[in-house]
Amino acid sequence: MSKGVGTLHLGHALDEVTRESTGARVEIPSHHLTTHGVIVGMTGSGKTGLGVVLLEEVLASSIPALILDPKGDMGNLALRFPSLEGRDFEPWIDEGEAARSGATPAGFAADTAARWRRGLESSGLGPTDLRRFADDVAVRIFTPGSSAGIPLNILGDLSAPPLSWEEHGETLREEIEGLVSGILVLAGIDADPLTSREHILLANLVEHGWRQGRNLDLATLLGQIQDPPLRRLGVFDLDVFYPAKDRLALAMRLNGLAASPSFAEWMKGEPVDMDRLLGPRQDGRTNANVVYLSHLSESERQFVVTLLLSKVVTWMRRQAGTSELRALVYVDEVFGLAPPTAEPPSKRPMLTLFKQARAHGVGMVVATQNPVDVDYKVMSNAGTWMIGRLQTERDKSRIIEALRSASGDVDVAAWDARIGGLGKREFVLKTARSGEPSLFTTRWAMSYLRGPMTRAELIRLKGSSTAEGRQTATPAAAPRPSMADDESTVAPTVSQEVKVRYLDPAAPWASTMGVGRGRLEAGLAMRVHLLFDDTQADLRHEEEWEAILFPLGAEPRVEDARAIDYDDRDFRDTAPADALYVLPASPVQDAGLFRKLKKDLEERLYRSETLSLFRNTELKVFSRVGESESDFRDRCMQAAEDGADAEAAKLRDRFEKKLDTARRRQDEAERRVRELEVDVGARRQQEVVAGAGEILSMFLGGRRRVRSLSGVSSRRSQTRRTEERLQSAEEKMADSSEAVRDIEEDLSEQLDELWARWKDAAEAVETMEVPLEKTDISVEDMVLFWAPGSR
Repeated sequence: MSKGVGTLHLGHALDEVTRESTGARVEIPSHHLTTHGVIVGMTGSGKTGLGVVLLEEVLASSIPALILDPKGDMGNLALRFPSLEGRDFEPWIDEGEAARSGATPAGFAADTAARWRRGLESSGLGPTDLRRFADDVAVRIFTPGSSAGIPLNILGDLSAPPLSWEEHGETLREEIEGLVSGILVLAGIDADPLTSREHILLANLVEHGWRQGRNLDLATLLGQIQDPPLRRLGVFDLDVFYPAKDRLALAMRLNGLAASPSFAEWMKGEPVDMDRLLGPRQDGRTNANVVYLSHLSESERQFVVTLLLSKVVTWMRRQAGTSELRALVYVDEVFGLAPPTAEPPSKRPMLTLFKQARAHGVGMVVATQNPVDVDYKVMSNAGTWMIGRLQTERDKSRIIEALRSASGDVDVAAWDARIGGLGKREFVLKTARSGEPSLFTTRWAMSYLRGPMTRAELIRLKGSSTAEGRQTATPAAAPRPSMADDESTVAPTVSQEVKVRYLDPAAPWASTMGVGRGRLEAGLAMRVHLLFDDTQADLRHEEEWEAILFPLGAEPRVEDARAIDYDDRDFRDTAPADALYVLPASPVQDAGLFRKLKKDLEERLYRSETLSLFRNTELKVFSRVGESESDFRDRCMQAAEDGADAEAAKLRDRFEKKLDTARRRQDEAERRVRELEVDVGARRQQEVVAGAGEILSMFLGGRRRVRSLSGVSSRRSQTRRTEERLQSAEEKMADSSEAVRDIEEDLSEQLDELWARWKDAAEAVETMEVPLEKTDISVEDMVLFWAPGSR
């Protein structure tokens, strides 16, 4: 791979106008990822492929990675075939896809190998690069709670981190919080770290042990719950805060979890040691640590992610500061781990990494297909953005909003045009350290991107070399001494158009479908991709609909299928020992049977499946998928408030002019009153000084002429006239004040009427049904499975 040290080759530039390749390489320095990154793109955009390419480049630069894999795609990093021969690809191809293309598995594998060779050559890569990558990078797939891959000992050893409490007390408490939150989530206990007695007790027990330098395990922790080495919690005595009877109930609940046979898998395997996972290897290779999470429930996934990220935080704070990328944490789908409103346990350590990991040389990259489901603090703290095709206008708006928050001014129209025209494997690259964004198409991945891996495939991968590993056929069981006419020890022939699997007895839905302990009968598992599309509601929502039909009768009907949420973990590739098959009454060897069922299924879903939403036609607002009526009504009320405020702004302009005129007149009247009050006051003062009876005294005393006596009289007349003018001015002032009050009352009435209209509009909520178009229904998978019947 010809590139500079620490330079990540993501793909090749596209012309902004023609969208044709310019031939220029698009690269970023690896240290840019210390400010973290976000990959966004809808299903089918090439987001997973870009993530694999980014990881290949980081790993090829000798930078270890911790890869959280909720969907099961990242295990593809282990599928490296330097010889690029069809025999290497054959164990990993989709045989159903090969059959649909009319090719044999070997032929289809050869075509795939040739396509991979051409793709790599177009990206300037070849067998030498693949060989170097395979030799230099150790891909390890961990499966917590399972032995399908490398087991990961999540709870067997709760060792105290080698950090000083005086210097790193906050860091240690964050790890304890993540550990305790994860344990309680796994036990089905919804516990707030600040208010939950369970969380407070366990956190104090772990801190007490770690402060004394003691390593704990789950058994020790359960014993301390019943007999804590503490007398007080906070200001209360321990038995007052958490009585012994209640502590015993908690210990019993956690013991039930620990005693479960399936839980034993959580305490097997390698310890969670970040020095080993993210530090240098003795053999000089670089660790690619893939943590496979597809097999876990949501609570189990939260537990594992929380614990791992908390330990990464603790580990990074023991490292010296650096401006280079020391390690990368990659999350292939961040949905549910850092939502915008809820506070799952995984959110806090993830935000800590986004805010603080840069100084320690630890980068984090998250991928998502729904940016609206990710907390804005994650989005705005990312310095590198790789944006692919998006599903809705709302997703685009969220991305542009986050870009504005992260890097200042953003040309909204230009970004809307860039994102809106993207095709598959086309992305816009924007970094905080570069001015203009780059439009590019991803380079070809060196790893074989064959899709999500099942647990059975992980077992195969662990047990054999990817270059030579082929599953050997399961030997047929010995013939039984006596069989009915409808029985066989050999699996009946099934059309190549469907996969054939065997039901795992541990499948949670098995008992509800009449599965028993008898002979193996045929059933059908169906998975359909549904696209609910409504331009008026700006909706493009994709769902998977799954159903089981068991047993498969003589004339199977899709109407008899039951909607069951199954996944690939519920099926095995190999038959149980001494399998005895019931010969199906329906022609399972005939591809026409399954084509008819597929057509019938599409017709049934077209007629019956709709997506219920809420809408407000007055406000032109539609609910989001999964949004409750209460939340939607709150959003309508907010929209009504925004609309009312906008309309009120127009009233403001008109009333401001009226009010300005009325207040100006009021001010003038007040000023005139003050002037006349001064004049009247002065005149009255003169008369007081002169004294009452002045004219009489002057006239009767005979000491004044009539002319002078007339002047005194005139002054008094002027005082009376001034008083009259003052009274008139006061009346005008009162009138002007009344005019201001009238304007205010008019405004108040209009605002009341305006809000009443908008409030009525907000309350006009109704239910709408979004139907399916036939072109929006795609049967993705049909699996014929064998399961023990009731006889």
